[in-house]
Amino acid sequence: MFSLEALFCHVDDFCKAFEAQWHKRLLINGGIKRNRAKSLCLSEIMTILIAFHQNHYRNFKYFYLNYVKQHWSWAFPGLPSYQRFIEWIPSSLIPLCVYLKHCFGTCTGIGFIDSTSLKVCHNRRISQHKVFAGLAARGKTSVDWFFGFKLHIAVNELGQLLNVNLTPGNIDDRQPVPDLLSQLLGKIFADRGYVSQKLAAQLLEDFGIQFFAKPRRNMKNKLMLLHDKLLSRKRSIIETINDQLKNISQIEHSRHRSPVNFCVNVLCGLIAYCHQPKKPSLQMEWLLSQSA
Repeated sequence: MFSLEALFCHVDDFCKAFEAQWHKRLLINGGIKRNRAKSLCLSEIMTILIAFHQNHYRNFKYFYLNYVKQHWSWAFPGLPSYQRFIEWIPSSLIPLCVYLKHCFGTCTGIGFIDSTSLKVCHNRRISQHKVFAGLAARGKTSVDWFFGFKLHIAVNELGQLLNVNLTPGNIDDRQPVPDLLSQLLGKIFADRGYVSQKLAAQLLEDFGIQFFAKPRRNMKNKLMLLHDKLLSRKRSIIETINDQLKNISQIEHSRHRSPVNFCVNVLCGLIAYCHQPKKPSLQMEWLLSQSA
């Protein structure tokens, strides 16, 4: 169940430690820089942005004007106008990036990776789209073509996010894998789109990771331990997570007016998922009993 107080306390504890270090490292490019005071602190802004993805609203303006302003004014007495709040959103980008890493789970030695498309406009409007010109690209999934980005994620068997990566839609799924897995260990399972002997050898040599990708239909099956074979059949866990990120956390929509707000929307959706009390997970006791 969603708890505004619990979310704010978690975000505020992070911000108290983060802001002290962040301001020490900010560079000032000569002269006196005016820093206009806000009626909401950073933790309050971040809490509202994350809470939007936890309350099943589809439109942030409606959520802010008809829910936050009317029902949460007791919690945020300094609420500004909607337009003023929108102007503050870019200032939360870097803190949200760091906070997302703070919310990542722990690597258990078992992981799954996959990518999902993030469309930024309908295919019929690609030629007219200007917001992401030079950033987004046409890509192809197993279903259809799209214009936008790819979100690459790594998760453990508990459904916790371990790492994420965002690329244009035309990037090969295998290209960001080394960066995505550089801080992980153990065994990683993927689908047919990641088949590559060179990639598997590189991951084993550089990080000691055993990489398993489902063979394509025209390839011969390789001998595997029963435990690894059973785990490879449970890759659907990450597809369930991608589905929840899009349909519950709402990381994808086509109404973005700036790349920064797009990034903030994706980050807040991922953070909202991390705070989700019940995540898709595997019953490892059952798998161990089957492989025994």
